[in-house]
Amino acid sequence: MKIAILTPVFPAEHLPGLAVYNIAKNLAKEHEVHVITSLDKSLPMDSAEDGIYVHAFKVPKIPILRTFFYYIKSFTAIKKIAPDIVHVQTIFLAPSGLLVKKFLHIPYIVYGRGSDVYLSWRFKNIISKPMIKHADSVIVLTEDMKEAIQRIYDREVFVIPNGINTERFKYLSKEINRKRLHIGVDEDICMFVGSLRPVKGVAYLIEAMKIIADKNTNTRLFIVGDGEERKYLENRSRDLDIGRYVNFVGQVPNEEVPWYMVSADIFILPSLSEGFPVAVLEAMASGLPVITTNLRALHEFVNDGENGLLAEPKNPEQIADKILMLLEDDELRVRMSKKNKKVVEKYSWEVIIERLEGVYKDAILNYEGGKVQ
Repeated sequence: MKIAILTPVFPAEHLPGLAVYNIAKNLAKEHEVHVITSLDKSLPMDSAEDGIYVHAFKVPKIPILRTFFYYIKSFTAIKKIAPDIVHVQTIFLAPSGLLVKKFLHIPYIVYGRGSDVYLSWRFKNIISKPMIKHADSVIVLTEDMKEAIQRIYDREVFVIPNGINTERFKYLSKEINRKRLHIGVDEDICMFVGSLRPVKGVAYLIEAMKIIADKNTNTRLFIVGDGEERKYLENRSRDLDIGRYVNFVGQVPNEEVPWYMVSADIFILPSLSEGFPVAVLEAMASGLPVITTNLRALHEFVNDGENGLLAEPKNPEQIADKILMLLEDDELRVRMSKKNKKVVEKYSWEVIIERLEGVYKDAILNYEGGKVQ
């Protein structure tokens, strides 16, 4: 197949572009893949890498003009490429797919990613409904997103989650990586990996660490990531007099994330809202028991008491209780570790790409010739 992928940003160093990079890279092993995106300072206008043909173009900074120019320039690029199918990586860009279907008679699929499904944005229903209705296939990351899409327009929706390169986390030594990161062999290490924004609920994890530090001085929290809330969180740690128990690592290269994960004993995600948290999959691939907040989107990853524990959002007391429960029960941690290593295999990129290819093929076979009513 010749596949064109429309995405706002590329390549992998951008967080929103990480999943699409892996999709394109894995598809390119068997197919001709063209990525159409806006120009980035790290990206030439036309390039080829890892078997992916990248077509990047400049767009204005003014939001309305930027969107309009993207639609027009992506349409022109697709016309030149003449793909078998167009993969639109977010509902925001779906009007490009609809234009292609109507005027170039090429089928398109739209892949809901999270914010485009959940967040309120101007003209959301007006734009989303026809994009979803006329797409030759619609994909989302979770069952919860599927229900949200079907409330906009009731149609068949496929659930295909993000994948993970599980090989990155295999065969890594906890002892070697603790030495590399200057972590004591006998320390109890809690880990958070993600952006430091209020929605991630890290402030409540800091509060939980205060409770833990009063009972267990052998526990440290590593916070890997950066963001708008970092300074506030650092100040809060000092105010609570737990600065020595909380390590703000900052942003690390993607290839170093496994070092931190395998060095930990527990992974915690205290979010107030989530779409599809890849960090949870990375923790599972590292064999970590996970503690997350009791959000519907997270129920698809965490079965309470089986491979992790759930705490109510904004509840540092419950988070602390769950952490202490795991730290005090070696047998429970080992059981959850084994469970997570097994569960995460269904999220390998090989499995995800095979499912995605199936959706592409069905969309092409069932294509209705560009009919848009």
